[in-house]
Amino acid sequence: MQVDRELDLKGEVCPFTFVKSKLIIEQMEKGQILRVILDYKPSVENVPKSMEMEGQKVLAVNQIGDNLWEVIVRKEK
Repeated sequence: MQVDRELDLKGEVCPFTFVKSKLIIEQMEKGQILRVILDYKPSVENVPKSMEMEGQKVLAVNQIGDNLWEVIVRKEK
């Protein structure tokens, strides 16, 4: 899977993790892929849920290290 943009949000907490993710995906074109890196456990649940509510497609949520996750989102609209 080709990632078009990557957003490193280590050290950020809710609601800033979603707000920053939303601002980036709004700049992207439909069909592009955003990879968000998170180290705040509540954001791992909140960012995907909020992205889906915004009409985006969450492709994957993976733990990639100790206290480190990636959320892969495709822009749908």
